[in-house]
Amino acid sequence: MKTNSELVRKGYTKIAEAYHKQRNRYASKTLLNRFSKFIPKKSKILDVGSGAGVPVAKFLSEKGYKVTGIDFAEEMVKLAKKNVLEADFIKMDMTKMKFKPNTFDGAVSFYAIIHIPKEKHIKVYQVLHKIIKPEGVILFNTGGTETEEYQVRNYLGVPMFWGYWNPKKTLQIIKSARFEIIWSKVLKIGGETSFWVLARNKK
Repeated sequence: MKTNSELVRKGYTKIAEAYHKQRNRYASKTLLNRFSKFIPKKSKILDVGSGAGVPVAKFLSEKGYKVTGIDFAEEMVKLAKKNVLEADFIKMDMTKMKFKPNTFDGAVSFYAIIHIPKEKHIKVYQVLHKIIKPEGVILFNTGGTETEEYQVRNYLGVPMFWGYWNPKKTLQIIKSARFEIIWSKVLKIGGETSFWVLARNKK
């Protein structure tokens, strides 16, 4: 039986092209502009769950940031390397991130942490706290409903796993990892409701 992690990895490897083709319906520019206001140009940014690199890594690279994207779906990484030549992409599981302390000035994650078991979310934020410099900023999204989810359902023709806490619990987790909340809001984008959080790393 496949683990939830394997479901996600193999699922996104299989639907990489299909997902990439419809990704633009999830408008990202406004959110990325909000994030970039807090990050100086030429800063090092980590894109967690970078997918095919478009539009997030591409937008940030064109803004002058040094972007490193990680994704554990091999086909996504291959597409990203073709789509965004200015950024670096690595095949890596976000629950097993290995970077030196204070490597990055900030991090973003769009539609990614929702695909790992919710009990592992705290570890992701704790690692981010270590690898992001003091006062660095993160922008993440997770589930935007009061119903906490932990289930597998069909997505673009493949079984896909979702796991997330409700917004209140998400804020508690991020704060417990020593981030200060700058802004948070439930937004409906591209037909999907998500909870977006912008937070500053406090060390």
